[in-house]
Amino acid sequence: MSAGAAKPLAGKVALVTGAGKRLGRAIATGLAGRGMILAIHHHQSGAGAEELQRELVSGGGRAEVFAADLRDARAARELPGRVVAQFGRLDVLVNSAAVMVRSSLADTTPEMWDDIFALNLRAGFFCAQGAATALKATRGKIINMADVGGMEPWANYAAHSISKAGVIMLTRTLSVALAPEVTVNAIAPGAVLIPAEWNAESARHLESTTPLKRLGAPSDIVAAVLYLLEGGDYVTGETLVVDGGRLQR
Repeated sequence: MSAGAAKPLAGKVALVTGAGKRLGRAIATGLAGRGMILAIHHHQSGAGAEELQRELVSGGGRAEVFAADLRDARAARELPGRVVAQFGRLDVLVNSAAVMVRSSLADTTPEMWDDIFALNLRAGFFCAQGAATALKATRGKIINMADVGGMEPWANYAAHSISKAGVIMLTRTLSVALAPEVTVNAIAPGAVLIPAEWNAESARHLESTTPLKRLGAPSDIVAAVLYLLEGGDYVTGETLVVDGGRLQR
């Protein structure tokens, strides 16, 4: 946006799930920078969520922390209502909370499968269900965090890959179910924040095999989110890939 331009997001309310760390935190920070009121959700990252709230409030923003285990479908469905009760409205839902667990075909247990799908896929569905009425009232937007792993088979992250493929179809389905009042899109990051257990050699390999010859940064994802929220009014049901061209190899 040009200097001095109006901020269409200013004063609106955004719920970002999984906002206590990593991409969720970066997205929440980016939205606060546009003047949005933030509902910072966390489950196990309470310290990070509270630290972020302090940062945003000290910078003149408005933010509250909401704890919930979104693997519980009822908690996921009720979370948006808690935000509306606090702020009086809801304009944006970013379904960012997720886990990325290494799990090959042989190693995946039923319990592991259920845990991954409960957070990566089911939680987004029920958060959207709980947010639907409020978002329709404000002609709001939903952004789901998918993954390039949902577009190509990651055999060593089998359940994760399959769950993120589900997020892409969730996005398409919600875009029809909530139209015309609400737009629903997804972002599929590539090598942006690699798993903590990966070593420097793995990072260099990713960098060298990415057409743009660099790893992504959280700011790349924030820019995609802002495009969809500020300029993507005629875009719905789409998954925006932000991967430096890896899918084109």
